[in-house]
Order: sequence, then C-alpha cells, then structure tokens
Amino acid sequence: QVQLVESGGGLVQAGGSLRLSCTASGRPFSNYAMAWFRQTSGPGREFVAVISRDDGIATKYADAVKGRFTIARDNAKNTVYLQMNSLTPEDTAVYYCASPYSSVTYGYTANLFGIWGQGTQVTVSS
Repeated sequence: QVQLVESGGGLVQAGGSLRLSCTASGRPFSNYAMAWFRQTSGPGREFVAVISRDDGIATKYADAVKGRFTIARDNAKNTVYLQMNSLTPEDTAVYYCASPYSSVTYGYTANLFGIWGQGTQVTVSS
C-alpha cells in the first residue's frame, strides 16, 4: 500500500519561511512524479508545484508561488520537499503532497494524481 506522509507545517509570520516534507512508502519512489497542492476553505485543490520522476530535472510552479517556492526530491530518502519563502497570508492553506498511479504521468491538475497524503496546515499571520 502506497502512503504519503507530510510534515513541516505550522504557524509563521508573513515574510517567513517553512519547509514541508513528504515521505513516501510502498513502491519505488524515484519512478514517480511528485506534486504539492493546497486547499483553502473553498472547493478544490490548487496546484502548487510538481517535480518529474528520477532526477527531478523538470519542475513546474503555479504563478502564485513562482520565485518563492522550490520543490526538490531526495530519492535516497523517499522524500519530496517544498521550500516556501517570503510567505504571505494568501499562502495559508492545507498543503497536500500527491503522486500519480502511473510512472509516466507528469502534470499539474489534481485529477492526474491518485495518491494523496493527509495534509499539513500552513498558517501565515500578517
């Protein structure tokens, strides 16, 4: 059974930084793309960032986080990271990591990802 476990959320002041981690188990981690999404009080999960499988040479970011957030993976640790800098109150959300069922999938819409973590709360105070 594939599991994703996020950690690293918390409360931070505007302008601060946080690093989220997501550790995977249950299948070969390097074979799959990994992504981060977030959800506020509204419906649907918003794309944040995605990194390709293997060496993670390909990445894509939502416009809202480009230049502030960085996604990276450490295949030896079965972990994907989201470094978040220059946080604003608009970044407040529950952050989820996600992975597709298929090893060939790489994209940025939530319906491409079938495996999700439980989420970690990020709250940015003004």
